[in-house]
Formats: sequence, C-alpha cells, structure tokens
Amino acid sequence: MTTQTKSLYDRLGSGDAINAITESWVARVGGDDRANGKFARTDIGRLKKEVADQLCEVTGGPCTYTGRSMRTTHDGMEVTAGEFEVVMQHLEAALDELNVPKTEQDELTGLLRPMRDDIVEVQSPQTGTPLPDSYQAAPPLS
Repeated sequence: MTTQTKSLYDRLGSGDAINAITESWVARVGGDDRANGKFARTDIGRLKKEVADQLCEVTGGPCTYTGRSMRTTHDGMEVTAGEFEVVMQHLEAALDELNVPKTEQDELTGLLRPMRDDIVEVQSPQTGTPLPDSYQAAPPLS
C-alpha cells in the first residue's frame, strides 16, 4: 500500500496516535487562560472521548463520532475567532511534539478548520473571554 492510498488515520499512527494527539491537545488548551475558560463546565473525560472519536472518524479511521454537532455543542459559548485560533495553535504544537510530519499536519488542520464556522460566534481577536452563565454543557458520559 502506498502512502497515497493509506488513510490519514493510518499515516498518523492509528488509534494510539489519535489518543496521544488528543491528550496533548486537551492538556495544552486546558493550561492556557486564553481559551480554557470556555471549558469551565466541560466534562473532560467526555471531551477527550469525543475529540478522539472525531479525529479518528475525520481521518478515515474505524470510529464513529456520536457527539453533538459542532454548531449545537458550541451554541451559546460565545467562542471568539481569537480563541479558536489559540485552540488550533495548540493542535499544531501537539502535532509538532509528537513529530507528525508537516504533510499530515496540514491535512489534519485542513479537515478541522472548516468547523470554524460552526464554532466561532464572535468575530473578534479577543481571547480569555468567560463562558456565559447560560451555556448548557453536554452531560457527562454514563
């Protein structure tokens, strides 16, 4: 099988790599006051499972993302364009940390960037904005 016919999932290193990317990415965002306020009431276990399933599915892996749509999940969070960029910068840093080749990094971010329209509600470069009190987080996984 040539590189061209292997899925991005396989080229990234399959399930273990997806889990490593997810762990690093979530930890980086969680430690950054420019974006972590939006996750103040998020069940982190659920977040990690949903992110891993989504990364697995979008890269051609055997997973099925069963979480809410990106629009539904982020509706009312008032995520700014700046906060979205911070989160994407942390993805790129996680991929660098795990020595993911540039071609695969670009392919993955290319699959995720279009979700911006369903996530960003405030077209502002501002970061570190609070999560609105009215936001309803997804319930924890049972």
